[in-house]
Order: sequence, then C-alpha cells, then structure tokens
Amino acid sequence: MLLRRIVPLFVLLFATIAARPLVAQGYDIVIRNGKVLDGMGNPWILADVGIKGGRIAKIGRISETGTKEIDATGRFVTPGWIDMMDQSGSVLPRNGLAQNKVLQGVTTAIGGEGGFPVPAGQIREYFTRLERQGISMNFGSYYSETQARTAVLGMVSRKPTEDEYRRMRAIVDTAMRSGAMGMTTALIYPPSSFATTEELIEVAKAIAPYGGTYASHIRGEGKELVESIAEAIRIGEEAKVPVEVFHLKAAYKPGWGTLMTAAGELIEAARARGVDVSADQYPYTAGGTGLEATIPSWAFDGGYDSLRARLNDKATRDRLKKEVKTGSPGWWNIVEAAGGWKGIVLGSAKNPANEKYQGMTLEAIAKALHKDPRDAAWDLVLAGDGRVTAIYHMMSEEDVKTGLRFPWVSIGSDAGAALNPGVLDATGLPHPRAYGTHPRIIAKYVREDGVLTLPEAIRKMTSWPATRMKLAGRGSLKEGNWADVVVFDFATIKDESTWEQPMKSPSGIDWVLVNGQIVADHGQHTGARPGMVLYGPGTGAP
Repeated sequence: MLLRRIVPLFVLLFATIAARPLVAQGYDIVIRNGKVLDGMGNPWILADVGIKGGRIAKIGRISETGTKEIDATGRFVTPGWIDMMDQSGSVLPRNGLAQNKVLQGVTTAIGGEGGFPVPAGQIREYFTRLERQGISMNFGSYYSETQARTAVLGMVSRKPTEDEYRRMRAIVDTAMRSGAMGMTTALIYPPSSFATTEELIEVAKAIAPYGGTYASHIRGEGKELVESIAEAIRIGEEAKVPVEVFHLKAAYKPGWGTLMTAAGELIEAARARGVDVSADQYPYTAGGTGLEATIPSWAFDGGYDSLRARLNDKATRDRLKKEVKTGSPGWWNIVEAAGGWKGIVLGSAKNPANEKYQGMTLEAIAKALHKDPRDAAWDLVLAGDGRVTAIYHMMSEEDVKTGLRFPWVSIGSDAGAALNPGVLDATGLPHPRAYGTHPRIIAKYVREDGVLTLPEAIRKMTSWPATRMKLAGRGSLKEGNWADVVVFDFATIKDESTWEQPMKSPSGIDWVLVNGQIVADHGQHTGARPGMVLYGPGTGAP
C-alpha cells in the first residue's frame, strides 16, 4: 500500500522537474564588484554582471564562475557608449576594427550626415559586406536627401519638378526599405544647400511611413541659429517625422551667451506642443570642416568644375570676396562665425607644397604669402588634391556647457573611425574629437567642472540615444539586453587627445565589450569584431 502511494508521487515529482527549463550554470564573462550604472540616470549599485550568449544574463550577486572573470572593484560599469553623430560609413568597409572609436568606449555609432558611401540600391550589399568582414562596433546609418537630389538633378541649384520629386521620394523609400535610419541634410554644403525648405518637406514625407528620423546639419549655426532650428522643426512637423539637430552649437561670438539659450527655448517650446525634436553635441569649442566652406555657396552651382572656373575668374572672385563681408543669401558665413580668419586654422592642405602651413591660422598664412586671406584660403582650396580641411574656433565654453545641460541632448563626435590609427581620419581633420569625445564628457564636464552628474552623463551617452534611435535591447544594463559594456576608472579617465596631439587614445578605460565580447582591454584592441549592423525601421518592408 505504501509503495502504491510512493510511486505516483515519485512520477509526479520527476515530471515536474522535467517540465522546468534547465537553469544555465556559469557565464561566458562575469564582471565582479563594479559600481553598476544602469544608464537610465539612476545612482550606481554594487553588483556583478553575468554575460552569456552575447547578452546580459544576470545583474546582482553571482556565485557561479565565468569562463572569463573581470575584477571591476572600484570601477564603474556602464552600458556601452553611443556616438549619435558618427562619420565612419566610408571607413568601416576598409577598417572594421574602428580602433579610435572602441578605445574611447564607443560600442554603437550612428552615421550618415552625408549619407551612405553607396547609392540607395546598394545599401543592402554594403551592410552585407560589413557583416561578412566583421566590425568591432555596432553601426547604423541615415541616407542623405542630397544623394537622392544629385541622382535626379545633379549639382544644379533649382526647384525639382513634380516628377523629379516623385523620383527623389522613390530613392529615399528604397533607402528606408534597405535599412536606413532616416534622412539627413547638411545644409551649409552645396548641393545640399540648394534644397529649399519646401523640397525637404516633400522628400522627408518618404520616411514618415517607416518611422524614420530627419536629422540635419542645419542651414546656419551662427547668428541665424534660431531660424535654422525653426526650419528643421517645421520640416518635422509638416512631414510628420522626428527631428534631430546635429552637433548643436552657437557659432557666432556676438551671440555667445544668448543664442544657445534661445535655441534651447525654441526646442523646448516645440517639444511642449508635441514635436519630437532633440539634438546632439560634441564637447569642444571648435568645429572642423572643409576650407571650401568659406566660399559663398552659389559658386558651387554646377559642381566643382564650375567652382574652379569661378575662382579663376577675377571678376567673379572679386564678387565672392565682397560677399564674405556683406553676406550671401542662403550661405552661412563661417568666416564671420569664427570671428575672422584668425579663428580658422588649416588642417590638411592635401598638397605637399602647402603642408608647411598646416596648424597655422589663415591670417598668418595670408601674411606669409603676402595675400588677402580670402585669396590665400581659396588658392589653398584650388591647390588641394582632395578636400582641404580647417579647424574653426567659433564657440564659447559656457555655451557648450549650456547645451550639455539640456536633457534632450545626446553626444555625437562628428568624427569617423580612423583608417589607420594615429593617422588623420578619412576627413583629413586633426580634431581631438575623433579620439576623445566620450571620455571628455566624463573627465571634464563631470569630474572637473561638475556640469553634469555621472548618472546623467552616462544617460546622455547610453539610454537616451538608444531610446531616441529605437535601438531595441541596447543603451541600458538590463537582463536580456545586448552586453555592450564599458568599465572605467572615474579617477583616471581622461581624453588625452589635444589640439597639439589630436590622435592620442584616452586613458582610464579598462574594458570595452560589444555584444558580450571584449574588444578593448586596458587600451589595447583585442582584434574582436562582434559588432552588428543596426538596420533602420523600414527594413524589409514591401
């Protein structure tokens, strides 16, 4: 009788155990005893982080061992840092390691200010190549309206016809279905500057059905900053798409202290009425771009051959020189923004004969050449074998701090992966932001200046951009999320890149993990390529 009772109980117990899922024992990696910041703005907790299969399996006290153990005692453990304004699209197919990015804690980058390095119809092939070759950080990209414009109109400055609008929207639609995050513009650069507000609204309507974002290097970042942001907001409202203002800045000395505040108020007011608008920022008082930006934009109508012809024609050059002083419709006067030629430093001359002038101001170069600064600059442009670049000192430190305090501002470097670490990046710009942007946020604006708390700074570099870009499973330390992780020493983290030595990697970052694999170990790249392509919201749509 007793046996009859025991057997069914034994069978029931066995069935119950068998029905339960097996609990995985052990982890691929356990990060122990770290001060864990979840990325959501919360204070840190003391905990272990267990990683298995590329994802965060447990946060808490972990008794099981990991195949790899990391002692994070005294260190902060945070989600991987997201670069919201990256320029790596053309480099990653040639150097997927992206050393200068991952060594500064960047585990995810969103590129595409100038679009893809391939046409819309080749985006899937481009992404497939990245996946086949392997990349060390996660990467997604926007498609540029200018790519669609030039495919249909070329380099001319005119309004599209209705049929041309249809063709441009169709190209953008193809880009969205192929994986683009949305649509960008860079409105200080021809031929992007040729596009009117109405044109951008019409073409941006192509990204709306997919939930794409309109992101813009706005039409002016100087005295016209507020009007330029208003234009971006209008495009978002009328096309019914979210808006991202690239590298928010107040680049106009007479407006220091007032313009950035006014820009913030404008965006706050738009958000209050339901417009999904935000911005990103890099933590420096100088920007960098081509020296050709000093030329009024109408001179580019027809392309670079037309530009060269105009610069070589004395009467036309005289007109352009006058417009540097008087202004030109539709052109952001970056010379004025830099406070004159003394605020512009030659970056890369792209000509061996002119390399001796690199690092000098255009004012000093003009004196050395016995030329007017306008002639000196434009002759350097004409002599360059490729894009001649410059550094423009045009922002105030207080305005940088004001921008960083806006809760809807994330961090974007406006720099790309280096093709050869320690050598100028693909843009030819010797700007420290390519190696130091994200560590600088912590070292200077948290530890030294107290502009941000550490939880808030980490939120700006993790959960906020992940939320903004709808990156599922990223941007926060939660069980089940992808294991993008940075472990760093708050006391020693430092951006070592300076204006004098812009290509030095930071210190104080101990480990960087991407999708559960270690890509950086105490300042050394491990060679791992676990990064994923991040496809946009329209991917695969019929």
